[in-house]
Amino acid sequence: EEGCGFSFGKSPAGRTFELAEVEQVLRDKHIGPLDGFRSKAGWPFVAEMVIKFDEEAKNYKLEFDFGDDKAGEEDGEIIDFSAQTALGACPKCGGNVFEHGKNYVCEKSVPTDAQATPSCDFKSGQIILQQPIEREQMQKLLATGKTDMLEKFVSMRTRRAFKAMLAWDAEAGKVNFEFAPSKFPPRKTAAATKRGAAPATTTPSKAKKATTKKAVKTTADKVTKPKAPRKTTAASGKTPSAALAAVIGADAIARPQVMKKLWDYIKANNLQDAKDKRSINADAKLLEVFGKPQVTMFELAGIAGKHLS
Repeated sequence: EEGCGFSFGKSPAGRTFELAEVEQVLRDKHIGPLDGFRSKAGWPFVAEMVIKFDEEAKNYKLEFDFGDDKAGEEDGEIIDFSAQTALGACPKCGGNVFEHGKNYVCEKSVPTDAQATPSCDFKSGQIILQQPIEREQMQKLLATGKTDMLEKFVSMRTRRAFKAMLAWDAEAGKVNFEFAPSKFPPRKTAAATKRGAAPATTTPSKAKKATTKKAVKTTADKVTKPKAPRKTTAASGKTPSAALAAVIGADAIARPQVMKKLWDYIKANNLQDAKDKRSINADAKLLEVFGKPQVTMFELAGIAGKHLS
C-alpha cells in the first residue's frame, strides 16, 4: 500500500533537526524561531518553520515562515492589538508599541480600526543577528532609550559573536547598536603627538632672517648657470710613443682620440684584411706599433695602450 507521500529533509538550510524538534513540528505544525540556518551564500539566518498544504503538489510540506507582519501591510488587513498589552511608547510618534509577526511595531505603522492608513514606520526585529530580543529588553529600550548589554549577536560579515546594546538613535530615526566604552585609552601615535605639540614661537627677527635666507637661496638657484661640458685638452691626454707618433702624431692625446686616429689611418690605407675585416694587416709604420704583421680589431686597444704614457 502506498503512503501519503509526505516527507521533509533532516537538515533544511544546513541545520539538522533534533528529535524533539521533529516531534514538535509534527505535533504543532509549527516550530521556532530557530537559529543556525545558512543561506546559499553561507550567511546565517533565523526563521520559523511551518507545515502547510501546497495546492500545487496537493500535499503538505515543511517550509520557512519569516513572519506574517507584511501581509497586513500589503493587503490592508486591519490588525487588532486589543488582546495585547503595549510594551511602551513609540520613540518616533508616541503611539503604543506591540508585538506583530517577528517584529515590535508601532500601532500607527500598520492598519488598525483607529487608523486605517499607517503614519509611522517604527519597527524593530524580535531577533537581530541571531540575538533574540525579549519583551523585557524592548520595554527597557522604549522606557530608557537602550537595552541591557546583549551577548549573542553574530556578525554577518565575520560570523563572530559580539556584545552590544540596542539604543534608540533619534538622529537616524532607528534602533542602532551601542558598544561599551573601551577600558583602555586610545594609543597615541607619533603623528598625533606631532599634531598635538604646541607650535614653536618665532620671533620677528628670526622670521626676517629665515625669509631673507630663503629669498637669497631662491635667487641663487635662479642665477646658477649650468656647468660647461668638460673639455679634453692636450694636457689631459697621453703622450704617444715614437712608433705610435709616426702614425697619429706626437701631440698629447686622449685615449678615445688615439683609437679614432688609428682607425682613420687603417681605413685610409685600406689595411683591413680582404677576407676577414676583423683582421688588420700592418704596413711599415704599424708593424713598429703592432710588433707583428697582423692583429685583430679586438687587440687594437690593448696594443695602443702600451704606446701611451
